[in-house]
Amino acid sequence: MAPFDDITELAIAALVERFYAKARRDPLIGPVFNAAISDWDEHLRKLCDFWSSVMLTTGRYKGNPMAAHVKQPIEPVFFDRWLTLWRETADELFAPAVAERFRDKAERIAESLKLALFFRPGTIRASA
Repeated sequence: MAPFDDITELAIAALVERFYAKARRDPLIGPVFNAAISDWDEHLRKLCDFWSSVMLTTGRYKGNPMAAHVKQPIEPVFFDRWLTLWRETADELFAPAVAERFRDKAERIAESLKLALFFRPGTIRASA
């Protein structure tokens, strides 16, 4: 498949489908996804809405990513694996400048989720 040169709904759907096919097979993060998702068709549609809202500002996504993730047995290392697979998939499907936009956005989203899930201000020791 030739790389997509622009961000379109079709391109987003291709990225979401290919990425989550990899994520579901991944030995580290696959078990979490497969245990959490019972209807993959519905979930992929929701993820397409999410990425459409993020990348094309369509406003189609109406969920709460934090609420969805806080219930899952996610470990900080999962974010690194998720981002590795995401970067790899974006690079496979998009021209370099477009892939970079998807990578940058995903890295910011992952950092926000990670901070919200794992940052505990009371556990940080003040310097003496």
